[in-house]
Parts: sequence; C-alpha cells; structure tokens
Amino acid sequence: MLQSITHNSIGKNDVVAFKLAGQDFCIDIGLVREIRGWAPATVLPHAPPYIKGVINLRGAVVAVVDLAARLGFAPTEPSPRHVIIIVLYDGKVVGLLAELVSDIVTIDDAQIRAVPDIASDPSREFISGMATFDDGRILRKIDLAQLLPGTEGFSSC
Repeated sequence: MLQSITHNSIGKNDVVAFKLAGQDFCIDIGLVREIRGWAPATVLPHAPPYIKGVINLRGAVVAVVDLAARLGFAPTEPSPRHVIIIVLYDGKVVGLLAELVSDIVTIDDAQIRAVPDIASDPSREFISGMATFDDGRILRKIDLAQLLPGTEGFSSC
C-alpha cells in the first residue's frame, strides 16, 4: 500500500516534511514505516554524538539518530512534543529524531533544485536537493545514503 502512494505519477514524489532546528526538511515517504512520539532512548556507550540511543520497537532494538546534531545544528533536547520517524533504509530500521512532522507533500521533479555550490561540504553531502514552492518555502531533501552510511548496528526488519 505504501509503495503505491510513493510515486503518484511520473515525475512526482510524495515526501514527509518535518522540522529540525526550526528548518524545513523532507524524506521520501516510501522510506517511512511509521511516526512515533518521543520515547526515552537507552544510551549506548561510545556511540557517535548524533546517536541518541536505542529504543524498543515491538521487540526490535532500533537506533535513534538526532538529525539536528547529524546535520550540524545544536543537539536536540527531546521532549514529549518531538517525534521519531521510523525509516527502513538499506534493509535496516532506523529512528530519526525530529521536532515535528508538518505535512505530506507531493513534489514535482521540476521543483527540485541543486544545492548551491557555496554550501558547506557537509550540507551538500546530506542534502540531495531543494524543493521550492510558490509561497517561498524550501524543503531540503535528506539523502539517507549519505546520512546513514554503513548501517551496521542498526536493527534489521
């Protein structure tokens, strides 16, 4: 069912829009398994600073990535208002901590712009494109292949 709504026609893609550090981002809806409210994570010793820990997702241990910290913003201090976007990427289930999910948006390929050359290298690595809208809003599309390289240690589905 989820796959059937990922691409609603040629050149159009549905994405889940969310906020991090007050900024707008999105990921392909076909990668999203569910969206959950924040649940305290169990901290892992010696984990990278952008890994908030792990949660129990119906018996599976799932790592939670603080997207803000991973993208170079200040680390998130999660509260019950925050959400965890559960994604399936490269056969692994991963939680992505975000402030809130704002919308499901259909993006036309013509709306996608390249990341400007003046952006810093890490920004260009993690952002695959920028969707522009008539109201001036810009959604930065996260490239999970770059954001989650080598998903060893993440839960498999």
